[in-house]
Amino acid sequence: MSVEIDVNSGFCFGVVTAITKAEEELGKSGQLYCLGDIVHNAGEVERLRAKGLKTITHDELARLHDVKVLLRAHGEPPQTYSTAETNNVKIIDATCPVVLQLQRRIKKAYTEGLEAEKSGGKKPLIVIYGKNGHAEVNGLVGQTNGEAVVIQDMDGIDSLDLSRDILLYSQTTKSLEGFRQVVEEIKRRKSTGKFEYFDTICRQVANRMEKMREFARNHEVVVFVSGAKSSNGKVLYEKCREVNPRTYLISDETELDPAWIEGAETIGICGATSTPLWLMERVADKIKSIHEA
Repeated sequence: MSVEIDVNSGFCFGVVTAITKAEEELGKSGQLYCLGDIVHNAGEVERLRAKGLKTITHDELARLHDVKVLLRAHGEPPQTYSTAETNNVKIIDATCPVVLQLQRRIKKAYTEGLEAEKSGGKKPLIVIYGKNGHAEVNGLVGQTNGEAVVIQDMDGIDSLDLSRDILLYSQTTKSLEGFRQVVEEIKRRKSTGKFEYFDTICRQVANRMEKMREFARNHEVVVFVSGAKSSNGKVLYEKCREVNPRTYLISDETELDPAWIEGAETIGICGATSTPLWLMERVADKIKSIHEA
């Protein structure tokens, strides 16, 4: 039996940067706050907690003063920065550059819309294809003073005022296929006004999807390792399962079922952009120990 870890799986560069910044600060002071889980993986969160990283909520941030707080790769709305400034909280900003660029684009479009409205024109409707309530999406909506509309899937199009000019953006970790379907459906339904759409999906995430599907095709069994909170993990897992029905989702090695790998000669291990390599290696070791037992 061979067990192979997908080389295209694991942390994206945005997550690597956030964790590196956290570890650098923890190495100096031994204590750092992080606004929300630094990554959607319980094992990695616990590893950093043991080093002194404390996860806080926005409500807790509002009560903190004179401390350092890490902003994770997902990004934050403008209000978070205002709160930090008021409370003399030093921000260690680990917002992913791809997310930061998208925030700026949406803010610019929103500001231009306000100016057009002041001149007697109509403000376009800014629409974000993404997961409602997701940290990144909250940060994007915040660039529009809460006015952007979030649609999670094709059904969300029903809620849009298609008579208005529409600017469509995407959460960076959504699937290209899903985005394209939304674009085509809005085009089909829209009869008045302008419709502009912007493919703002991170190519590091999008490009790994097809590579991961190919990896899944080439193994009898695939074990996909992902935290329960990872949106990206759910998307990638489903894509693997489409090409290989013997794909199983676990959060760590304790969830492995020996029956899944029984009789298999080739087993592949994949992970989300929030899955650490050490956790996939632990799963690989568990599979090998089950096989040898």
